[in-house]
Amino acid sequence: MAVFNRDSADEVSRGARAIVVRADVHGPERRDSEARLEEARGLALAIGIDVRAAQAFRVRDRKPATLFGSGQVDQIAALAKAEEAELVIVDNALSPVQQSNLEKATETKVIDRTGLILEIFGERAATNEGRLQVELAHLDYQAGRLVRSWTHLERQRGGFGFLGGPGETQIEADRRMIRDRMAKIRRELDQVTKTRGLHRARRQRAPWPVIALVGYTNAGKSTLFNRLTGADVMAEDLLFATLDPTMRQIALPGLDKAILSDTVGFVSDLPTQLIAAFRATLEEVLSADLIVHVRDIAHPDSEAQREDVIDVLSQLGVAGEGALEAGEGNEPPPIIEAWNKLDLLDDEAEVLARETAARRDDVVILSALTGEGVDGLQRVISARLTAGAQIHQLRIALADGAAMAWLHEHGEVTGSHADGEDMLVDVRLSDSALARFLKRQDDGSRSARL
Repeated sequence: MAVFNRDSADEVSRGARAIVVRADVHGPERRDSEARLEEARGLALAIGIDVRAAQAFRVRDRKPATLFGSGQVDQIAALAKAEEAELVIVDNALSPVQQSNLEKATETKVIDRTGLILEIFGERAATNEGRLQVELAHLDYQAGRLVRSWTHLERQRGGFGFLGGPGETQIEADRRMIRDRMAKIRRELDQVTKTRGLHRARRQRAPWPVIALVGYTNAGKSTLFNRLTGADVMAEDLLFATLDPTMRQIALPGLDKAILSDTVGFVSDLPTQLIAAFRATLEEVLSADLIVHVRDIAHPDSEAQREDVIDVLSQLGVAGEGALEAGEGNEPPPIIEAWNKLDLLDDEAEVLARETAARRDDVVILSALTGEGVDGLQRVISARLTAGAQIHQLRIALADGAAMAWLHEHGEVTGSHADGEDMLVDVRLSDSALARFLKRQDDGSRSARL
């Protein structure tokens, strides 16, 4: 696996020696520099890079040419030489010019945070959809870096003989090829989106509520998913251990069936190219009946990670001011927090966390690893999904046994009696369950009236 793909003969492979540097730009930060550097180390470790050293530099103003000051660039070059580094990872977003100038100054290959995350996604994507999404994001990222990558290529002549004018430059040809490939991928992803939409519509007709797990990468989403479903989704102490969405059927108190969806983990400064490319996958979050935000409550930056997740959800239109617009006028799904990794807290921190959680009705504290508190999460999820349930009287055909079975399965039937060829059924249903039932009856050409 290569993490730098400018020239195939010049790649850096797994196990490459690297240093991580970061520019702490003057201004308020959600988390301290050491935490950011530690996360960058984790990102590099996720694709097998050997990080020899990590250092943050205080930067008063971003330098257009190199991001860092000239003296700091010299220090980075010296550190890379001392550690015999083959790669310099900059835990910031770099412009193509900054990346090129840093490579010249350090005489070492340089990748920024965006490039590093894209490489992780590229290695982990297991399905055809995931690979397409990553390729689209990578092409979008590389399109602006062709000036740096292809400056050794000269202009080609077009036409015939000496009358031929200047033809298409190699860089223009490559840009055109990238645009064509991106257009093709977008068409394929559009088809994936349509197919996913059909599956979603089928689930809604079924109809079962959908619960989406979201959270910062390595917060324990996949471990909780496995605990709730009995599945064996990859769950390791590794950033971005899983990328492709997984859906399983689960049973909850008072609900015979529900669909649980495990989505890709988020991270601070998640590249905008990835958010756009993975939108088809993340649409499962947009259409969910309930979002469970899994948080690593034992992490020192747990609150900052929460803000990063909310930022991404806001970009997707699930939370914040853009929620109603993205949801086409529908209310965004409610969000509850699952404070995970209770088993890693010391006694004092555990008492404080439990007291804080007890004062909130949207928080459940648990350990997905040991199973403690998971039953409480299931009860809270069920209560949220059935909140606002009222008794409705429905008229259904006597012969429609499937409808009666559905009502018993998804609601609480409190009474029924025959009325001619129909049956009047008193049933306690949530508004969403009632809407699903009526839609189910309409789609099946069966009558159901209030």
